[in-house]
Amino acid sequence: MKDGFRQSMAWLHTWSGLLLGWLLFAVFLTGTIAYFRQEVTVWMQPELHGSVPDAGTAERAVERMGQLAPDAAQWTITLPGERSPAVSVSWRPVDGKPNDRAALKRATLDAGTGAVLEPRETAGGNFLYRFHFELYGMPREIARWIVGIATMAMLVAIVSGIITHRRIFKDFFTFRPEKSALRSWMDGHVAAAVLALPFHLMITYSGLLLFMTMLMPWAVDLAYDGNRQAYFAESGFRRAPPPPRPAPQAAPLTAVAPLLAEAGRRWADRGGVGSLTVTNPGRGNATIELRPAESDAIGRGAATERLLFDGVTGRALELQPADPQPAAMATGNYLMGLHLARFAGPGMRWLFFASGVAGTVMVGSGLILWVVKRRSQRGRADTWGNGPEPFGHRLADRLNIGVVAGLPLAVAAYFWANRLLPAGLEERAGWEIGVFFLAWTAALLHAPLRPSRRGWAEQLGAGAALFALLPVLNLATAAGHLGNSLPAGNWLLAGFDLTALAVGLLLGFAARKVGRNAFAGKAAPAPVLPAGAVVEELT
Repeated sequence: MKDGFRQSMAWLHTWSGLLLGWLLFAVFLTGTIAYFRQEVTVWMQPELHGSVPDAGTAERAVERMGQLAPDAAQWTITLPGERSPAVSVSWRPVDGKPNDRAALKRATLDAGTGAVLEPRETAGGNFLYRFHFELYGMPREIARWIVGIATMAMLVAIVSGIITHRRIFKDFFTFRPEKSALRSWMDGHVAAAVLALPFHLMITYSGLLLFMTMLMPWAVDLAYDGNRQAYFAESGFRRAPPPPRPAPQAAPLTAVAPLLAEAGRRWADRGGVGSLTVTNPGRGNATIELRPAESDAIGRGAATERLLFDGVTGRALELQPADPQPAAMATGNYLMGLHLARFAGPGMRWLFFASGVAGTVMVGSGLILWVVKRRSQRGRADTWGNGPEPFGHRLADRLNIGVVAGLPLAVAAYFWANRLLPAGLEERAGWEIGVFFLAWTAALLHAPLRPSRRGWAEQLGAGAALFALLPVLNLATAAGHLGNSLPAGNWLLAGFDLTALAVGLLLGFAARKVGRNAFAGKAAPAPVLPAGAVVEELT
């Protein structure tokens, strides 16, 4: 602390952000895409693009389930919505355990005809979602520990960064691209950080809460005598059991149309009915549970409104009210619910997505700023490191290329693999993931083989081309291309293509900016700052 509190915080901000910064960039990028993981999965299954729901979709799905699983213990039918055009169904055999997910049978139905669809195998958006907190290819608990430690480092970097930059909000409105490379990167880093600062604090702190029983289990173990299952059972609203029913006997299922109509009127402002659960179908103790398409519950364990009907007579049944949560537990559940954003409608998801992009830019620009600052301190006129430099600085620079430019390229390659690999390929999802890591590995190996500026330009350019051409690939391989999706107002598919095009244009602009004079063998001049001026620039 001999250099002063703010100088100590600057040191802490620098190193907490750098040492795990490349992992944090990957976590932020994949987590940001995961806000639209359902839309990504639908795009990656073109066999679903022709499914068009209508007023009879729910009744058609119930009828089809009577043919697919007449003796099942329970049917679950998820109806189409803004995020999926097809019907997803699952059923549990009579001898299946209630909580055994492996025992569930699943199928996808065409919303317009009720026919069973066979979409290609893909990890879809779920791969990117799970990668951002479980990585891939390592034991789940170890991966979560690594991401948890990185998240704590992120929280430290955010708080210390706020303390370090005394002009942080004033600098948000300042961008000086012509003053110096250091100042330009600093302005961009501060702008990205302040633009969504409340989101960054919320998403980082709530991410730690999601891992709290793993990272800090002692309080739970003490309060519940080591019985963590009891804690998890109490951490959300308990699902009320259905009222006692008569002994099972064969009986036809009631018509669902009147039940859907009643629920539709009740939930008109929440997208109507989103799902049906039929318990004991075809028997005298059958029940039908309806849930709305859009939940108004933010809390992780909060109960969504539901309606329960007698499956034979159609009579409405009363539900036992859920037990209230303690205030501390409810607060934690709300924060975790904000992190997951499963409550969010389209507008809120886009806001979270934009904030996630700002966070990704914040981390990436911070990594680049570290290298640029040290080149300025050494009195280097070449901002892009085309001459000799210390090994550690060169390593950080090449890792920046392979991660900040290489990871978007790998994501684009993942989408291309989805369409170019044969649809019937065995273990196809694993092949798609393999292409992702192969492309990322190639980017990491390419980075040290090229001068810095050329490495940036080539990888950004490759990512730009892959993203910008995704709509063309979709046109060649699926019916849900822009030529059909835009006239039909199908923003689920059109949104993916337009976003991919926008990302491609942005990466292309960055590649052009970085690559200017790169292939003519010219170095980009940058003003040389004395060491004292560097400290002032950063504070």
